[in-house]
Amino acid sequence: MPEALQQLIRVLSRLPGIGRRTAERMAYRLLLRNQDLLHDLREALERAGRELTLCGRCGNLTSVDRQPCAICRDPGRTPKILCVVEGAPDIQILEQANTFPGKYFCLRGKLSPMRDETVTREILAGLMERIREDGVEEVLLGLNTDVESDATASMLAEALAPTGVRVTRLAFGLPAGSGLAYSDPETLQRAMRGRQAVGFGEGRRSS
Repeated sequence: MPEALQQLIRVLSRLPGIGRRTAERMAYRLLLRNQDLLHDLREALERAGRELTLCGRCGNLTSVDRQPCAICRDPGRTPKILCVVEGAPDIQILEQANTFPGKYFCLRGKLSPMRDETVTREILAGLMERIREDGVEEVLLGLNTDVESDATASMLAEALAPTGVRVTRLAFGLPAGSGLAYSDPETLQRAMRGRQAVGFGEGRRSS
């Protein structure tokens, strides 16, 4: 197998939900049966790389000429409620529910030793700075419901405890072990309305 083909397969297999066999089928289809799609895909990727970047304030995707992003600049949204999410895609998912009045902050990861992921000190410091600058009164943890996200929520609750800010989390409506990407707007609306407080030590059994 040519090295160029092997490289394409390796890159495709790094996409979420794409295994080796699926990556191989995608590569062969792009190269042998759909040259127009290959051209369009290459052009779209190159344009995205040139024109898109992360918002320097919240971490959402935005155009390079729009800093900060439209949500951060929106005067109709209150800075008093800050929704903390794992990544930029989660912002778009939550926005579909059209019920959140505040602003966002991306962790750009979560506590996941198996995947060698963590929330860096720089990101955590940036979150603390946002809370101080905006006079945030509530931090809503818009996290998934898997084990790593639960650990991330506990870490954030502990880190934010000294600030005195109210820490809440999306409640019912999100199935255990599932993620925001699989939730419809109605489910997210119920979860947003039913958010609950998160305290340090949540889930620990008393002796």
